Amino acid sequence: MNLKYVVFCLFGFGILASANAQINILNAKTPDEIGKRSEAQMAEDNDAPLAYGYIDERDVLWSKTTWEIIDLDERVNFPLYYPIDTNNIGSDRRSLYDVLVKNIRNGNITEVYADSYFTQKRSLSDIGASLVYSDTTDLGVEQYNAEGVVDPQYIRRFELDAGDIQEYHIRGYWYLDKRQGDLRYRLLGICPVANEARSKAFPEDGIDSKVELFWVWFPDARKALHEAQAFNRSNSSQPISFDRLLNARRFSAVIYKEDNVQGDRDVKDYITDNALMQLMESERIKEQIRNIEIDLWNY
Repeated sequence: MNLKYVVFCLFGFGILASANAQINILNAKTPDEIGKRSEAQMAEDNDAPLAYGYIDERDVLWSKTTWEIIDLDERVNFPLYYPIDTNNIGSDRRSLYDVLVKNIRNGNITEVYADSYFTQKRSLSDIGASLVYSDTTDLGVEQYNAEGVVDPQYIRRFELDAGDIQEYHIRGYWYLDKRQGDLRYRLLGICPVANEARSKAFPEDGIDSKVELFWVWFPDARKALHEAQAFNRSNSSQPISFDRLLNARRFSAVIYKEDNVQGDRDVKDYITDNALMQLMESERIKEQIRNIEIDLWNY
C-alpha cells in the first residue's frame, strides 16, 4: 500500500476523531460525566473572560457608534441560533437566547434595559410580560361569566423560545486608539428580536411585528457568556465561548444606524423602499470606518 495513502488516512481519521470529541469524554467514567468538568479541572483551567484594558479618554482620537443587525438566517450566524431544541440534545450547548434568558432569570445578568441607549432599566417581570402571551378560550370566558373563575385548562399560554428569534441587534463603539495606533471595536449591547408572543397564538392572522425584546449591557453579561459554549464548525473539540465569538466579531452584520446629527436616524428613514440602496449605504459606512485607520498611516 502506498505510504502517502496510509499517512493521509491516518491524518483524516485524526481530524474526524477530534471533530467528534467532547469535553471530558476521554476521562469520563460514566456517560453522565461527558461534557462536565470536574472541580480539579475547573481549578486548573482558571478560566475567565479576557479583561478589557483601561482606555484613557485622551487616547481616543476618533470614535463612532453603530447599530447592526445580525440576521440568523445567514449560515455564518448559525452558532448564535442553534440548538433550538435544548431538551433532546445530548450536551450542555444552548442557543445565545437561552443563555441570556436563563442568566437573567437566575440573576447572573442584571443590566437589562428597554432600549439601546440604556436609559430605562427592565425588571424580570417586565421581561416575562414581553416573552409570554396568555389567552382565555371561549369556554373559559363562558365559565368566567357564569362562575367568576377560569380553570387552567381553558387558558392558553404561549412563550417565545430560541426558535422564534429571527435576529439580534447590537450596539458597538468603534474607536481609534492613538497610543496603540489601531482601530478597535467594543461591543456595548445586544438585543434579541422576534415577533410578539401573540403571533404564536394567532398564526392564521399572519402577524409580522418584530420587536426588540430587551437590551443587555454586554460588559455585564461577559462572564455568563464566557461560560456558555457555542459550536465550532471547524473543530468541535475546541468550542468557542459566546463572549469570544461576539468580541472577535465572528458573525455577519449589517449596519442599520450610526450616530449622526439627525438624532441617530435609521438608514431606512432616509433611504426608503429600496433594500439594495440601504445595503449599499451600510457598506459605505463600514468602508468609511475602515478608511479611518488607513488614513492614520498616510504621510
